[in-house]
Amino acid sequence: MHRRRFLQSAGLGLPSLAVLSSLSACKVSAADANTSASSAGERVIVVGAGISGLAAARHLAEQGKDVVVLEARNRIGGRIWTSEKWAGVPLDLGASWIHGIDSNPIAALAAKAKARMVVTNPDSSTDYLADGHEVDDAKAKAIEGWQSKMEDALASYQDDADKDASVRSVVERALHWSSLSDDDKTLISFGLNDYEHEYSGSVGRMSALHFDSGADIKGKDVLFPGGYHQITDLLARGLSIRTGHVVKHIDWDTRGVTVGTNKGTFHAGHVVVTLPLGVLQSGAVTFGPDLPASKRTAIDKLGMGVLNKCYLRFPKVFWPDTDWMTYVPELDKYGQWEQWINITRPTGQPVLLGFNAADFGRTMEVWSNTQIVDSAMGTLKTLFGSDIPTPLDHQITRWASDPYAQGSYSYDKIDSTPAMRDHLAAGVDGRVHFAGEATHRDSYQTVHGAYLSGIRASKEIAD
Repeated sequence: MHRRRFLQSAGLGLPSLAVLSSLSACKVSAADANTSASSAGERVIVVGAGISGLAAARHLAEQGKDVVVLEARNRIGGRIWTSEKWAGVPLDLGASWIHGIDSNPIAALAAKAKARMVVTNPDSSTDYLADGHEVDDAKAKAIEGWQSKMEDALASYQDDADKDASVRSVVERALHWSSLSDDDKTLISFGLNDYEHEYSGSVGRMSALHFDSGADIKGKDVLFPGGYHQITDLLARGLSIRTGHVVKHIDWDTRGVTVGTNKGTFHAGHVVVTLPLGVLQSGAVTFGPDLPASKRTAIDKLGMGVLNKCYLRFPKVFWPDTDWMTYVPELDKYGQWEQWINITRPTGQPVLLGFNAADFGRTMEVWSNTQIVDSAMGTLKTLFGSDIPTPLDHQITRWASDPYAQGSYSYDKIDSTPAMRDHLAAGVDGRVHFAGEATHRDSYQTVHGAYLSGIRASKEIAD
């Protein structure tokens, strides 16, 4: 069955990595510091130490620029976050994969970092129905048939429509939803939730015209048994990074920029803003001269979605030796625990990872950890029996509740357009520059898209 069809830009350029081999130790500091305007003309402030901010700072530093990175958290990485809670079992709570390693700049960085990579195969999967029985050939063909009809319906709509609508409404109308049996609706709903896991937004709000507007991926998907932090640590070496600096306000004029934080005010010639779309939408950071109308519209209309993770560590393995497991729940449990990945092969430990996206992923964030684990175990007991062991521990994410992320990654919401990502990326008055996955028109939602956006913003300044 078809799953995890993430996007990747074709023909990615590979910026120079030569300087990385001789970088000094990372200069990460939480110290308060104000900078005077008198020496700030050539300085560049980068807001955010996620992959896009680190990419921008790294490129600018290689060009001889004086760069300061301001990061609200007490760590670098942003939505790349490797947990070391379980000794010897690093787990990525944010980004996990390089999606499509062919000509991918993150693959080049991984090689430089000597980071081990493990391929995950979407066709290596064991699939289950609501009653816990494995999907047989007949049912698999039925699921594939409905998924094909969904794709055809959306493609036809994109060819003919002059007005946007939600993915759900287009699919339901084309497949004559009201006349279908509950069994068929269940299989179609499974496919709809697959879109939600891929794009992070609810199919009730996802644009049917533009939801798949990015470029196709090329190559295999790989993850890092040692954690994605190996990439961000590499990029951060030698950079001046101030952690614990929460940016509140960004102002600018013809002379330069002023960035106000909870710990002081910084002056520079330029600023690169890599705040996630969700943070921009929240208004937590204000901008002095108002942003252009096209940028404000892009911020308002693009969507910020959710994909949350629940890692469960068990005393032993009781699940099949496949990369993926999928579950087709009943209609009244739409979107609940439909996708699982077997973490045992890359880590050597009995660990399962369950995903929840969009509306259900957001709803679960108000639950306690105990409630979330109990919900996950309810599904696993349906699949593998009531006598499976109790998990020894868990690790759970709540990305929509994170004040410095306010979501997992962006998606195309109804009435947004791909051009809005260009508007979001556009610099303002030659002083304020923007980067982040949401600003990359072809590879939004991906680490390599975020990385390349940082390179693009840095070149606007360096050039």
